[in-house]
Amino acid sequence: MRTNQRDSRLRAHQPRLARLTQLIACHAARIALSSAASAAPSVAAPAASRDAAQAVARDAARSAARGAARAAVRAASGAAARALLLLAATGCFACAGFASTSSFLHTYPLPAGGSFLLENVNGSVQVEGWARDEVEVRAVKTSRSDAQDLERVSIEVESLPGRVSVHTRYPKGEGGEVAVEYHVFVPYRVLLGSVETVNGSVLVRGVEGGGELRSVNGNVEVLNSSGRFSAKTTNGDLHLELRHLLEGGPMNIETVNGSVVLGLPSDARANLKVLSMNGEFTSDLPMTSTASIPAARAYRAKLGAGGGEISVRTINGAIRLVLQPPGI
Repeated sequence: MRTNQRDSRLRAHQPRLARLTQLIACHAARIALSSAASAAPSVAAPAASRDAAQAVARDAARSAARGAARAAVRAASGAAARALLLLAATGCFACAGFASTSSFLHTYPLPAGGSFLLENVNGSVQVEGWARDEVEVRAVKTSRSDAQDLERVSIEVESLPGRVSVHTRYPKGEGGEVAVEYHVFVPYRVLLGSVETVNGSVLVRGVEGGGELRSVNGNVEVLNSSGRFSAKTTNGDLHLELRHLLEGGPMNIETVNGSVVLGLPSDARANLKVLSMNGEFTSDLPMTSTASIPAARAYRAKLGAGGGEISVRTINGAIRLVLQPPGI
């Protein structure tokens, strides 16, 4: 009687066991692929060597799957079934957290006053100034699905006299699970022609110059810097702290779903345009109002004697002008 009850319980668990053993096989296959990729020849190696490494990975994956299936068949008792369920659950958690990474580190010459550009898609970008006439590009690619996706996403750098450009290339319709995080060092005095990403934040710290900073889903920040910067995002906050506002062309600071904080020194001179449709506008800096439409939450004012235009806009969020201590 007890034997029949035990067999009945085991049969009831069989569909779940089958599914969980598939997950174990999936996890084992990924480990095998990752190990083979690490041991594979470099990119410069002949195609035959790479094909051989991939064949080894496939054989290891099949072997792992067959081993998991045999383990399920041998689970003939309640205790064995419970052990297999525990092992499978452990495999599920490991599989969910599985990630592969690849690092990139290169240095390129760039004199002070040169131009730097960076385009990214998935991942944040951090740019910092330093006292060297060169650009150091550090990046980490991370894939949470297929380790081979790392090879499909490339980092291309164009180094010319007075200009360094970094491009993140995703193959059409592939590589969406790969994120690339950048940490770049540039000369203190630099023109950031365009630094942008789609899904991630942009942070610029300790530079003197200007540039265009963009994201779609992420915050944009400029800290401890001087110059004129335009910053745009769709879903995120904007925070700019300028110790010295240089003369120059228009600055456009815009978001849709987010707040704006703009820090300027007391001697800043600018013609200010502000639009905050669903939020408050406050200023710690003295202004001379030139026009305002309170019902539309639109304002025009001068900072100091007036100067280059600064346009600050948001749809859903507040706008604050704060006093920034003078400095560099």
